[in-house]
Amino acid sequence: MKPGTWLAVAGTAIVAVCGLPLLTVIADTSPASACAPSVGSSGQVVLREHPGPVGKWKSTQTDNAAIIVAVGQQRQVPTRGWVIAVATAMTESRLINTSKVTDHDSVGLFQQRPSAGWGTPAQLVDPVYTSTKFYAALAKVKGWQTMPLTQAAQKVQRSAFPDRYAEFENDAEKVVVAVAGAATITDLPGASLARCDSVAAVSASGWVNPVAAKVGSKYGQRDGRLHAGVDLMAARNTVIHAAAAGRVIWSDCDPGTGNCNVDGSSKTKGCGWFVEVLHAGDVATRYCHMVRRPEVAEGDTVTAGQPLGLVGTSGHSSGPHLHFEVHLDVCHNGKCDLSPQNSTDPVPYMRDIAGAPLGPDR
Repeated sequence: MKPGTWLAVAGTAIVAVCGLPLLTVIADTSPASACAPSVGSSGQVVLREHPGPVGKWKSTQTDNAAIIVAVGQQRQVPTRGWVIAVATAMTESRLINTSKVTDHDSVGLFQQRPSAGWGTPAQLVDPVYTSTKFYAALAKVKGWQTMPLTQAAQKVQRSAFPDRYAEFENDAEKVVVAVAGAATITDLPGASLARCDSVAAVSASGWVNPVAAKVGSKYGQRDGRLHAGVDLMAARNTVIHAAAAGRVIWSDCDPGTGNCNVDGSSKTKGCGWFVEVLHAGDVATRYCHMVRRPEVAEGDTVTAGQPLGLVGTSGHSSGPHLHFEVHLDVCHNGKCDLSPQNSTDPVPYMRDIAGAPLGPDR
């Protein structure tokens, strides 16, 4: 057997995890670009028993994730359920299967409680058993496949901290991708809520439209203060693309927002989850109100059109949209700062300078 992969042969294969039989069908392994799903004719994938470390997650942790995913596949749970389950276990136990009692009598990968009827302490440290119980409870949640991950997980777990599951959605997707041997999460149809649209060709100036959407609120004074960008009215979970190549200089939750894992409002402050990218010529762009933690990290180098995150409504926002800003001459004496004073109207800039007009047509 090839190391790191459960049995895979032409057609079908029977594999076992902790005594659990699984039927898998080998999938197309050709690489796929982001937002271009690619699966085998069967729609199933061969799972890896030992995917190895993924980011900050060690091999022992991802091995536990592999069991969670395998149970989901065996139960014919849609791939979105795999991501929800892995994110939940990341949140509850950091993917460490422990018999040490925490928070009253919680144990195991999902920190389920014997006193709440989940099972005996011995059963709840069996990864197959506890994963099965999680999926069974998830299946009873109406509409779980299309609701935000943190809401679906909370309806199962009933945590005192209902918003925290969203923190691990990105990591869960990456680990599930590794277990499935896929190139991106979009190789697993339905695993992500991302709404993928086409990416325009890069203009002669090296720029692209970040999302194909009409311009809503425009650049200029609004309620006595400068609205330093434009609102692009894209649907929730639409993929946001880097407008040009550059380096990420911010990728996090706006400290002024506080909790970015919930929808914002007109009374909430800040940009929510947002990204800033520094481009050539000391030009910078800002992308606000993402639905979850961005796909890129500070210091990353990005290409024009590369996915940065998903449209949401975190922070000072009354509905899903991308607030997009362009800033000029942002770096001085080794420091770069995006301020209202160095902002410019993105509509004429993207049309006349960047050659990538904003709007619904790419």
